[in-house]
Order: sequence, then structure tokens, then C-alpha cells
Amino acid sequence: MREKHYSVRYTLPLLLSVCVLLLAACGGTNTNQSTGNEKAPDDKQIFVYPINNKDISTFDPAVAEDAAATSAVAMVFTGLVQIDEEQKLSKQLAESYNVDPDGVTWTFKLKPNLKFNNGDPLTAEDVAYSIDRALAPATKSVTAPIYLDLIKGAKERNSGKRNTLLNYSLIPEKPDTLKIVLGKKAAYFLYTLSYVSSFVVNKKVIEKYGDHWMDHLDEGAGAGPFIVTKYIKGQYIEFVPNPHFYGEKPKVKKVIFPFYQNIDTIYRAYETNQVSWARVPSIKVSQAKQLPNGQFRAVPQSTVWYYTMNYLSKPFDNLKIRQAFALALDKKKYASAIWKDTVLPANYIVPTKIPGHNPDLTGPTGVQSTSGDPAKAKTLLEEGMKESGYTRATFPQITLTYASNVPKDAHDMIIASQEAWKSVLGIDVKLETVERVKLGDLVDQTYKNPKGLQMWFYGWGSDYPDPQNWISLLFHKDSTYNSYNYAQNDKMPNYQDQLETVKLMEKADEDTNQQERLKLYQQAEQRLVNDVAWIPMYQTTDPTVVKPCVKGYSPTAQGLPAPDHWSRIYISNESPCVDAAKYR
Repeated sequence: MREKHYSVRYTLPLLLSVCVLLLAACGGTNTNQSTGNEKAPDDKQIFVYPINNKDISTFDPAVAEDAAATSAVAMVFTGLVQIDEEQKLSKQLAESYNVDPDGVTWTFKLKPNLKFNNGDPLTAEDVAYSIDRALAPATKSVTAPIYLDLIKGAKERNSGKRNTLLNYSLIPEKPDTLKIVLGKKAAYFLYTLSYVSSFVVNKKVIEKYGDHWMDHLDEGAGAGPFIVTKYIKGQYIEFVPNPHFYGEKPKVKKVIFPFYQNIDTIYRAYETNQVSWARVPSIKVSQAKQLPNGQFRAVPQSTVWYYTMNYLSKPFDNLKIRQAFALALDKKKYASAIWKDTVLPANYIVPTKIPGHNPDLTGPTGVQSTSGDPAKAKTLLEEGMKESGYTRATFPQITLTYASNVPKDAHDMIIASQEAWKSVLGIDVKLETVERVKLGDLVDQTYKNPKGLQMWFYGWGSDYPDPQNWISLLFHKDSTYNSYNYAQNDKMPNYQDQLETVKLMEKADEDTNQQERLKLYQQAEQRLVNDVAWIPMYQTTDPTVVKPCVKGYSPTAQGLPAPDHWSRIYISNESPCVDAAKYR
């Protein structure tokens, strides 16, 4: 999940580790401290889930790509499969699925009596329509061409060369049976269907209301566990259970998504009992650890934050200069002194807990430490400058762009990095901040663009637990997520080596032998790190607090339960707890 609007991308918790949080409720304005686990009355069954953003960008599953939007979408819509709390595929609309011996023909049988939230029947035709719509050029989806590109004809459909995939590669054989034909074998195909771009929308609602269909979400638009009953833009979204949901009904009677500007504000809201959970700023970690009833949790996320540079932009079309910038940084010191050990310093791309994580991976030029190597960085810079014909006077101005609302710790780390590039390399790096949404747009516009961003700070969190989501999805030369333009600059001396790395990715993508494909991804990852496709800085550990009254909360990759697991969550009579009176 890209950090276009931030959550890693600091908006929502991307907890990709197996962590069942059986939580209890928060310090509220109520001075009566109850310790009972009994379920609170219905009017108190309100879960307040803060969103670190001004608003969501969309409710359209086909278009959503940031954490805030995908979380809101997952409340109202669902798909054939999703990722559950144990990071395993969970059947949702699908009752079963199988693949033919050819490895490319998949058959999905739907659960019986599926309905949209207004009671309209949901059939295989609706699933096929939704996937085809996501790929249609008129939808202008950034994510569908990436996550659904395995489907036969997807590229032609998205480019306008094919009018539809219905009855071509998306074949509703019966009301409860859908056949999907792929263009090639892929071991990770089912994972790609867990992303929101394939979630099912009601064709009737879209055709009735056209571009305004998202203003009528309660009229049968989706089949997810909740319905939107109130949406005050810039303030909050109110959800209530969908009476026609296919799974066991949620126990909470309302879920509220209030919008906040940053994690510091959210934490203050937690302290005053306005929200059910919060991410803990590093300066508050010691304090949060002292909260009673196990409110504090610190769990590694499958989220990595990094610096990256445009391969098409000078001076970063020189490998040694890229390596010099990477090795000038002491990630270990930043993690300790700035982040107070709430993050894991990283040389890797694929994080811990993801299959294929390589604990033996080294930094550029074989440097094993996350403390960098200042002496080697200086040597590499001088060699790179000589290769590119630079002097100190002619060395290009470097501009690092990052989001204006990053947490204070991230900002302090960026300042420390700027100082390191100056003290170790003698290079002045200009810092430029932009609004978070604008940064996402600029990153998108940098793909195949030598005049795009030069250097930026960004993050990525898993959409699904497979290394393909971290390697070929991000760095394949044809992936539009490859805004770094890896293997796009044929003027670089190691261009052919980069193409070999791309071939490793392609081979891993199609290999059905799990052990073999993981080794191939590891080989590709080491080459990417050597080429400084990213300068990985840290993996987040997501220190959070949850009110003791919240029971059964087990987050998925999007930070929220799988659709059919909302029934496990309820609000108990324990206190302190959220004061949700204004939402009743």
C-alpha cells in the first residue's frame, strides 16, 4: 500500500504481524472504574477509529489507493477474498475456488444468497462487472492496472484497445460461478484479488446516479459489513451494520471515522477519551507504557520508510553517487536517538514477517551495518563525481521532497540526514515540503520523467503478505509504481545489470515452487539494494494504545478486521472508555 496519503502511509496501523489484541477500555470522563468484561448496552457500542488525514480521497474501490480511503472502502465493500488477521487468505464472497491444470483458469463459486446492502441479489455478473469497470480507461484507476494486470486482456482493456473483458477473461458461467482467465501463471494471483480494486460495486446504483453514485452508498452500492449513514466531509464518517451482510453481524452498533491532522493530535484525543485507539508519538512511549490494563502495544508493522532518487535525474544517474548518499547515513543512531527505538533500522526492502524476508541481506557494496560507512561514502562520491565529470562547483543542486505533516521524529531524522550529507559528503541538500496529497501526485508524475522529483522520502506497507508486493510490483520496469525509474535509464553503465534484476523478478513471479521463488526474490532484492533503488531507513513497530473497553480487536493489513470478523469486536463495561455521547 503506497504512502500516497500516508499511513505507513502514518494514517492507519498496517499491522502485518499476527497480533490478536484483546483490549479493554479507555480512561473516560466517567469516574466509576469498572473492571467487568460484560458487554455494554447497545447505545455504548460505538468504536471510534481516528483517521490521520483531512478526509478520504474517495469511496470508489476501483480508485482508492491510500490507507485512509482503502479503510473506508473496506467498511462498505468487499470482494472474493481478503487477508485475515493471521495474514492468510480469507474467503469472503467466494465460498470456494480452484485453478485448472493449465495454471491460468480460476473458477470461483460464490456463497449462497449474497446481497447488496439494500437487499439486491449479488451474482457472479456483479463481480465480473466490477473488475471490468475497474480496468476500464474511463474509471481512471491507478491501482487496477497494477493489481489486476494478471487477468488476460487487462492491459488492452485499460488502454482502450478492448471494449470489455466480460465473457472473454471474466466469465460468469452461472449466477454463483465466475471463471477468471489469466494471461500467465502467477503464484500470487489470489493475493492481488484481496486489494480493494477488485471489490464489488452495484451496477444499478452506478448507472442510476452516474458520477454521483458515491453519494448514495446506502442504496445498495456495496455488500460489506457496514453502511454509511452520515458523512460530514472534513469531520467524520458514521457507519452502521449492514442488515444484509453475508457473515455474522457486527456487535458494535456504530463505527466512527473522525479526521485528524497528525498522530500527535490523535494521541491527545486518546488522552481525553475521544478515540478508541491511537498511535503513540515516540516522545510519549514511556508514558504510554505505564497506562493500566494493557493499553500499550508495540508490534512490528510490514511497513518500510525510505529515501529514494530518480534514476533519470542527475546526479542520481550515477550508481556510486547513489551509494555514497546511502552509506553516509547512520540509521541505527537515528532509530535510537530520534525514534527512541520505536522503529527498526533497516537495510532491507522486504520487511520482517513477510515470506522471503532476508535477514542476511547487506547494504550497498556489502556493508552489513545499518550505521553506514562514512569513509566509503566519501570515496564513492569522489569516484562518482569523476565518472560524471562533476566538480564541487558543478555538482547539481539536490532537493529532497517530503510531506509537510510527517511526525516530528521523521522530520528530525530528515534534518539529521541533511546534516550527515553535508558533514560526510560536503553536499548541501535542500529540503522541500508539500502537502501529502500533492506529494503522492508528484511521485506518480515522476514515473519515466527525468524532470519529476529528484529525491523524496516516502513509505510502503504491504497489501498482501508476499514478496511480489515488495519487489516486482514496485521495481519492475513496467510497473507504474516504479517512480524511481529503475531499469529505465539505458545510459547508466549498469543498465544491463538492472535488466537482469527485472528478469529475476519475472521468473519469481511465475515460479510455482514457493522456496525457489522466495530465493529469486531475495536475489533481486539484494541487487536492488546494491543499486540503491531505495535507501531503506526503518521498519515501523507501531506503538499504539487501545482503550480497555474494546474487546476482540484484531487488525488486518488495512488496520481493520476482516469483514466477517467484526462480530468479534464489542465494547465492554470496563473503564476508562471513549466518551462517544456526541455520536449517539
